[in-house]
Amino acid sequence: MITSVELRQKFLDFFVAKGHKIIPSASLIPENDPTVLFTTAGMHPLVPYLLGEPHPEGDRLVNTQKCVRTNDIDEVGDDCHGTFFEMLGNWSLGDYWKKESIAWSWEFLTSPAWLNLDPKKISVTVFAGDGDAPRDDESAQAWKELGLPESKIAYLPKADNWWSPAGQTGPCGPDTEIFWWKGEGAHPPESSNPANDSKNWLEIWNNVFMQYNKNAAGKFEPLKQKNVDTGMGLERTLVTLNGFKDVYQVDTLWPIIKKIQDVSGREYVESAETVRSMRIIADHLRAATMIMGDDKGIAPSNVDQGYVVRRLIRRAVRHGRLLGIRENFCSKIAEEVIKIFKAIYPEALRNREFILNEIAAEESKFRNTIEQGLKEFEKLLDGFRIALEKTGERVTEISGKQAFKLYESYGFPLEMTLELANENGLSVEVEGFEHAFRAHQDLSRAGAEQKFKGGLADSGEMSVKYHTATHLLHAALRAVLGEHVAQRGSNITAERLRFDFSHPEKMTDEQKSRVEELVNYAIKRDYPVSFAGTTVVEAKAGGAMGLFEDKYGAKVKVYSVGDPNEAPEARENSLAFSKEICGGPHVANTAVLGKFKIIKEEAVSAGVRRIKATLS
Repeated sequence: MITSVELRQKFLDFFVAKGHKIIPSASLIPENDPTVLFTTAGMHPLVPYLLGEPHPEGDRLVNTQKCVRTNDIDEVGDDCHGTFFEMLGNWSLGDYWKKESIAWSWEFLTSPAWLNLDPKKISVTVFAGDGDAPRDDESAQAWKELGLPESKIAYLPKADNWWSPAGQTGPCGPDTEIFWWKGEGAHPPESSNPANDSKNWLEIWNNVFMQYNKNAAGKFEPLKQKNVDTGMGLERTLVTLNGFKDVYQVDTLWPIIKKIQDVSGREYVESAETVRSMRIIADHLRAATMIMGDDKGIAPSNVDQGYVVRRLIRRAVRHGRLLGIRENFCSKIAEEVIKIFKAIYPEALRNREFILNEIAAEESKFRNTIEQGLKEFEKLLDGFRIALEKTGERVTEISGKQAFKLYESYGFPLEMTLELANENGLSVEVEGFEHAFRAHQDLSRAGAEQKFKGGLADSGEMSVKYHTATHLLHAALRAVLGEHVAQRGSNITAERLRFDFSHPEKMTDEQKSRVEELVNYAIKRDYPVSFAGTTVVEAKAGGAMGLFEDKYGAKVKVYSVGDPNEAPEARENSLAFSKEICGGPHVANTAVLGKFKIIKEEAVSAGVRRIKATLS
């Protein structure tokens, strides 16, 4: 059996031997990216470098990245879908290309010195071509030269084998995906591949080749810097290597399942319903723990990342109830998650107290809500009894509208309403509930798409200006409020900046006015913006701001705003300049920023404040 620790290390060792530098996992909360709530792939933190910014560690990189994806949340409970997962990735920033990338993937998977997988159980897909770009024969040829037969190379359209920018424009290109045979028999039939037999193939690795830029007119232009971006799912690969039947058997999930068995007194294999509930609890509380364990201080709330955390915890509590768990249990599961990940992601242990306190408070709050919902259900039954007494007609069905109200107002999942209805000799209008639920989802999705529309890590002129403005804001906040202020999150669009920072209380009007003055003074002084490559130790010694924990690699870029040689008396109000670890991009001089204005200052969570500001 190969463990998660062993697989991570093998992957890193292999690519280090191929000239790659190891970089640390970035935060689960993206910085300066308005298009996504979470880091969903290893490439997100690298977008500035994929767009041409020089990376301090060079043009060959490798890491293990923690990720969260919520688009498949309703699928969680099956064999392979998950919310939190780890992605093993390697990158070429304008260096090697398709042939090398594919050859190395094949070597790592099949060589006896590495994973030693059976080549006969591997199949791949490549881009089939269309009116925008030709068929990816270069990738197909690379696979053939490695000995993969034509029957195991499937050609699929953009929907399957094309990496697209999140917005309307940006880097994009074809990908080749690698699949492992999970069907019956020692080897797949000769004609079987992911295009004609998808249920028997499991995707384990994806190599993306960014060779085009989609412009505003929808045309695909060749990129000057062609990049390789690969992603291998840690959990799915462990399933493959160990012959497991599902991802919940891997060593970063199975101890959580065992803990749920202890807490519930139930067995994982007891029934299909028990298996599904335990999987949902394990996945959701693992994800919630890792999100809250990030250094950005995300707590359950009704907005953005906090809303996702709340939804994950509450769904876990619901399924705990289905297992017969009546007391608070989520903190016990969170402790197990921290134990599993504390060595590889030490921020989880560092934020242990915050995680346990927030998760316990949210569970208690939701249990009270559930109790209110049960009272509301009793009112429904009373109404049915009164109707029987008055009309003589017996109500036998809870309407879809009533079932959805229980869901929307009191957090009742449909299965809980069905269970209670059955106990009372009633049915539920499931079709009506599902119609109301779909309408609710469509509204939520439309709002999210409007809120997060735009290109991935937009590098347009205004977004770059706002990025530089956040550095000035950060320095000004520290000057006015004190050196305890540290960035906890940043979200930038072409219309505004949003900056989260540590501070225990609401800012006064005088403090906000003072911060505005300092930022606008720095803008007025037309300070130059420059960067230099250095080490974390040197950056810290030189007064650069940054987490200085385990976020950064051996080498970093430090952006300075201002002139360190300016005479102190010329630095009005003491804001000399800012120095911060950052990947860029930035403007060349501050004068182009215009006028800075704070629009709103508010609380995000305990000890974390948020400023929204504009430039004009």
